[in-house]
Amino acid sequence: MENRTEISELGEFGLIDHLTKTFSSRRGETVMAIGDDAAVLGTGDEKLLVSTDMLVEGVHFDLSYTPLKHLGYKAVMVNVSDICAMNAEATHITVSIAVSNRFSVEALDELYTGIRKACENYRVDLIGGDTTSSAGGLVISITAVGRAKESAIAYRNGANERDLLVVSGDLGGAYMGLQILEREKAVFQEAPSAQPELTGFDYILERQLKPEARIDVVKLLGDLNVKPTSMIDISDGLASEIFHICKASGKGVMIFEDKLPIHGETSKAADEFGMNPTTCVLNGGEDYELLFTIAQEDFEKIKNEQMIHVIGYMTAPEDGCNLVDKAGGQHAIKAQGWDSIAEG
Repeated sequence: MENRTEISELGEFGLIDHLTKTFSSRRGETVMAIGDDAAVLGTGDEKLLVSTDMLVEGVHFDLSYTPLKHLGYKAVMVNVSDICAMNAEATHITVSIAVSNRFSVEALDELYTGIRKACENYRVDLIGGDTTSSAGGLVISITAVGRAKESAIAYRNGANERDLLVVSGDLGGAYMGLQILEREKAVFQEAPSAQPELTGFDYILERQLKPEARIDVVKLLGDLNVKPTSMIDISDGLASEIFHICKASGKGVMIFEDKLPIHGETSKAADEFGMNPTTCVLNGGEDYELLFTIAQEDFEKIKNEQMIHVIGYMTAPEDGCNLVDKAGGQHAIKAQGWDSIAEG
């Protein structure tokens, strides 16, 4: 009997590694192919960056509580965030959709209203794409193109021992916003006349439905003359992204629970659901904040900036990936972030 390996055994990133391991770059202008937030191309000082993401109905979004306008905006934002995660500026996008006949022209107008708003906010131009029919729901695939000077690009593999680990914004809010929406969906299905209980959670609902790519952080780092030694965006949970940097850079890490930035609404929602806010931060995902490392001597430049937070430091690879809890106990970090392949 022929051997069969289930896709879920590999997970999303393991599957990518498996499918692409026999590919090699043949073009001299391919600086970075697969393995980072974006590919890097070019022969001159200014490089071209390219990233693609696909959003599938029922896997990445639920239209029962996601407005099409917000979905269009978020679909663009996801790709702009990948370009930001290379410490670069997004400039152009293409948009391709597969759509079933349950969607009207007016519905697609709503989707593209959100796409247009994101293009305006992030100063990117829509330059092409494709449309086709779908036997099921809605599929959106967006490719983003960006640019940066070679000296400015931050990869995942550049972290050094003793570098500081830094994160922008706050974490866990998007995941808890999703829990609120899923709870209210379940209530509605049981009692369609019930009013949704959303009061007091505006911030975390927005973190889920209309997150923002941190182009402001990339600009701030440039203004402060701080070049990250490594960088990634937080789409799959802090723990998962930490592991990506540690694996690519060949390093360990020590992070501190009391340094993790958590919004009050996130903590409040976690309490309501009987969840640990730190667990939500480590494993929740979809925050689209930037996680990066900087040299210790750059700390003086960033220490007074309220939008970025030092949460730990890089260590020797044999030390592993660890978290120091609020009581001083040390624990190995485990990545259990959301995996669209394994769970889809």
